[in-house]
Amino acid sequence: MSTLSVSTITDASGGNTATINSYTPTESNMAGRNRIQNGDMRIDQRNAGASVTATGNPFTLDRWRAVHSQAAKFTVQQNAGSVTLPVGFTNYLGVTSSSAHATTSTDYFFLRHTIEGFNVADLAWGTASAAPITLSFRVYSSLTGTFGGALQNYDQNRSYPFSFSIPVANTWTTVSITIAGDITGTWATNNTGGIMVCFGLGVGSTYSGTAGAWAGANYFSATGATSVVGTSGATLYVTGVQLEAGSVATPFERRQYGTELMLCKRYYRYQNWRWQGYAAGLGNGLGWTWTFDANMRAAPTIATYNFTTGSNFNLAGPLDSSGAGMYAIGDGNGTIVLGTTASAEL
Repeated sequence: MSTLSVSTITDASGGNTATINSYTPTESNMAGRNRIQNGDMRIDQRNAGASVTATGNPFTLDRWRAVHSQAAKFTVQQNAGSVTLPVGFTNYLGVTSSSAHATTSTDYFFLRHTIEGFNVADLAWGTASAAPITLSFRVYSSLTGTFGGALQNYDQNRSYPFSFSIPVANTWTTVSITIAGDITGTWATNNTGGIMVCFGLGVGSTYSGTAGAWAGANYFSATGATSVVGTSGATLYVTGVQLEAGSVATPFERRQYGTELMLCKRYYRYQNWRWQGYAAGLGNGLGWTWTFDANMRAAPTIATYNFTTGSNFNLAGPLDSSGAGMYAIGDGNGTIVLGTTASAEL
């Protein structure tokens, strides 16, 4: 029996080398490092750059939710304020305070991104083998001081509050925070919520904890953090959010736009439909199948929007993560114009 031993790589120049075209392959520069989807804020399927008022805990830019205890205290918009971005980035998520709100002990206002359990299962959190992670991002604010956030499990009974400093107003600051993996608690490893990343915008004492330590509590931010919603017109902008295994922040992982969009479509997607002059014998109704180009996280909730023509719409068949059967009633002239959304968000 013979064995094959490979100790070198042949690159494009034809030479034997330990690098690929002078680039050394390591875990830190391989694809798949960043567990965050839409960390560079390029995808905004729902709003196409329009401002969103934080009412009803809405999703804003893809995968980023605005969570609050009181409505209409801040807005979220892609590229709000149109400031110059850090080199290499073209978009950011912009928060603007709508009033000077005095945060009470039980108030909370924050942004949240939930990472699916499948995408963090290798971290082995909740076991003795829990791996450390590093959270990095670029942040810009009209305010200065110490700001806060937290990591949480989906049950919200394990939290790690963190703090970071913005020393100069209206200037992009790069932040890197290394966090030891949690060796206790329940951390999902399936298609439910794995790790939730929160950025505080004003969080009362009930939901704030000591920065830099795991706690068996529901914390959204660190004690003493600056309240963005406490100053009318205050802004907080963020981009380049990356959560990766290990104790070192590596350069932001830049994925092709189509790849990033498909990652987001696992959780939310929309489709515009127009049917005109459909076959006789169907009356005013038409049925069809919406087959997704990639499976969603779970069977989604289907809803209509911009229903400009037609009188009715409903599901007509089985619904699962791969597609939906649908049925619509037109306007009596063989015309159906409607839009549909499918959401399997966490």
